[in-house]
Amino acid sequence: MSDMTLNYCYQFNFPDKQPIELKLEIDSETTTLKSTQDDMPFWIALGFNQCPNCPLSLDKELVCPVANNLIPLLNVVDSLVSYDQVNVVITTPDRTITAETTMQRAVSAILGLIMATSPCPHTEFLKPMARFHLPLANEQETIYRTTSMYLLAQYFKSKNGLDYEMGFVGLTEIYENLQVINRALADRFRAAIKQDATVNAIILLDLLSQAVTWSIEDQLDEMQGLFKRFSE
Repeated sequence: MSDMTLNYCYQFNFPDKQPIELKLEIDSETTTLKSTQDDMPFWIALGFNQCPNCPLSLDKELVCPVANNLIPLLNVVDSLVSYDQVNVVITTPDRTITAETTMQRAVSAILGLIMATSPCPHTEFLKPMARFHLPLANEQETIYRTTSMYLLAQYFKSKNGLDYEMGFVGLTEIYENLQVINRALADRFRAAIKQDATVNAIILLDLLSQAVTWSIEDQLDEMQGLFKRFSE
């Protein structure tokens, strides 16, 4: 692995078909996915089902940065269906993770990584989580990681003399925007995909986004006991 590159590999193993492998190279300084796409399918055009909350200008940008980076993923999963069982082997710069799961859940994990490392003004908030990628995270793990990330961001803002908050209003706004993006991306993919694995993975991401938005306080109340020693 180059010092400037973080390499991730998702290998999908099936009982009745050839394995599928997808590799991602992420710039370690910018935490941005290195894109090598040359083709321009119609559905990546910025104006095609553009997100209602998109801040990018059609006069300056030709393609949706997230949709463009998702082309390789769609190319490898567009003939699969969400309930296919898969053995997934995920190799990261620090460890290898193996799990038996559904194609939907496996695709959702890599989909989230691609979105977080794409140069979209809304998804770039998730770059710290991408740098410390946790594949196949469940809802509680997602709540813990996102809230921890957000509060650490507030610490850095305070250290730099910027306005900050000791709450989660800003985090809720971030995830509300992500829900809009997930739904718009699903509309894009319905025009491009043969089966439903990636569309359903978007739906799963949207459910996780909603869980973070709706359940922050409830979930943190449930975790409070873990931090008892800090308040004694």
